[in-house]
Amino acid sequence: MLKRLIPTLLILALCTALRADDAVVSRFHATLDNYYEEYLALFPVEAAVNGDNDHRYEAVWPNDIGAEHRAQVAALCEKYLGTLAKYDRAALSTTDQLSYDMLRWNLTLRREGLRQSLHLLPVNQFNCPTLVFAQMGSGTSAHPFNTAQDFRNFLSRARGFSVWVDTAIANMQEGVAKGVVPPRILMERVLPQLEPLMADDEAKNIFFGPLQKLPADLSAADKDKLAADYRAGLRGIVLPAYARLHAFIRDEYLPHCRDTAGVGALPGGKELYAYCVRLQTTTALTPEQIHELGLHEVARIRGEMEKVQAQVGFKGTLNDFLKFVATDPQFTPFKSEEEVLNGYRAIEVRVMANIPKFFGRVPRTKFEIRATEAFRAAAASAEYSAGAADGTRPGIFYVPIVDARKFTTPRMEDLFLHEAIPGHHFQISLALENTGLPRFRRCDASNAYVEGWALYTESLGRELGVYADPYQYLGMLFGDMHRAVRLVVDTGLHAKGWTREQALAYGAENEGGTPDKQQAEIERYMAWPGQALGYKIGQLKIRELRTRGEQQLGARFDLRGFHDEILREGAMPLAVLEAHIRAWLDQPAGH
Repeated sequence: MLKRLIPTLLILALCTALRADDAVVSRFHATLDNYYEEYLALFPVEAAVNGDNDHRYEAVWPNDIGAEHRAQVAALCEKYLGTLAKYDRAALSTTDQLSYDMLRWNLTLRREGLRQSLHLLPVNQFNCPTLVFAQMGSGTSAHPFNTAQDFRNFLSRARGFSVWVDTAIANMQEGVAKGVVPPRILMERVLPQLEPLMADDEAKNIFFGPLQKLPADLSAADKDKLAADYRAGLRGIVLPAYARLHAFIRDEYLPHCRDTAGVGALPGGKELYAYCVRLQTTTALTPEQIHELGLHEVARIRGEMEKVQAQVGFKGTLNDFLKFVATDPQFTPFKSEEEVLNGYRAIEVRVMANIPKFFGRVPRTKFEIRATEAFRAAAASAEYSAGAADGTRPGIFYVPIVDARKFTTPRMEDLFLHEAIPGHHFQISLALENTGLPRFRRCDASNAYVEGWALYTESLGRELGVYADPYQYLGMLFGDMHRAVRLVVDTGLHAKGWTREQALAYGAENEGGTPDKQQAEIERYMAWPGQALGYKIGQLKIRELRTRGEQQLGARFDLRGFHDEILREGAMPLAVLEAHIRAWLDQPAGH
């Protein structure tokens, strides 16, 4: 009797344990879902950008630099760091362990960011809510203008934005008192950006653009009322907010702004930049290590360029060669926009023919190549716009073509690999399509991973059937050099006390051209410390992991499986990615 009871008791105990494990998993997944809901409530603009059209977020603009909001974010971090600590990470599945690690990393860095002085530097010329809000208000961005309620929702956002502007002014006043101010030249760039946004000119101010797309299903009277209400809201809320900010910067703020270029010159600037580096690279690399890495990469890539110069038989200096490639008519063969697009379509055909050799998983999301709209082409770069996982919107590779006769060929192949296939289109689409991931991971945009993957894919050109033309390979080296220069210049500005002029000269020396051609890029780095580091650091980490796999597994290394594993779990901090891939490589053969 006892012998028969023992197996039964063991089975009952096992079933009880399994139910307990299931309960833990369910509770953990609920924690992740609850976190993301609370996060979106604090950052509703991200919900709009991610295509989350939840009505709770559609009419809100957060005052994310205000004391109350910052306290709420701090409370969110403490709450979920405490909740995570209650789970036994080792008892979770591999995917859940990654969710655990990613959330802990994100919360820890966000909490650390609240201790920095970035909220006292709320305005710049490159990455700023004043620009994001204007894009949303143009009618061509993340905020929809399809219904009357959409128009009312935007005016509700405008009231929140007006509060944000007043908080920004108060924060900048506090920054003046504490010596935490931006470079003067950046604020000089901001002023002309604000002027058209505060102008009461319906033909030129983009905020009036949505009035050209009033809902067709409204009666004439309702259209007139909606238009009148919308104009009144713009003139009563939006234009005055931009005017207040412009006047403050021009009259009160500019005299206190600094002549130095990097944040290292600020009180607490060394610690601030170290945080920015951790945030943007998601590694423990120091600014000094990154600077030396950049110098090494610049020298290496320069050597590769010289090899191409020798291969094609060009006589002269490397700078002479780069000037030749930039100006010779053979590199501008197109006569029409359609010819340029057809050139990219031909690249797509060649790349896709080789994709199955190197990728086992490809997106379901459709893909298109389009010319950038004429109204923004002159100021645009080649870019990728993510598709929708439900198939309602394709992923789009946008190509700015201002004058097809001046469109140059040498960077076409590497730009396609980076922005389209297998770069951003594969990585972003596979993450969005992966419903097995929690929502916060499907939309994660970890800079070093996302841009690092895209830059890594540029190096796959020869494997994917492109770069047969040495000038196309040179185009890849142009892009690689640009990202390597960033490592030197960003750390030079913010950690080594470089002047703006030193940075301009270094960029011109190593990328060709004159210092004035580097202006927008160098001032971008001044405005957004550390962000430009993510591309190269991410690329080098993925390449390092690939090399580790090749050396560790030898003939058993499966490059296709490696690429699939890099992409399988979506974007993640590089420190988390490295631990995950190392564990994957250590698994028994056949994984």
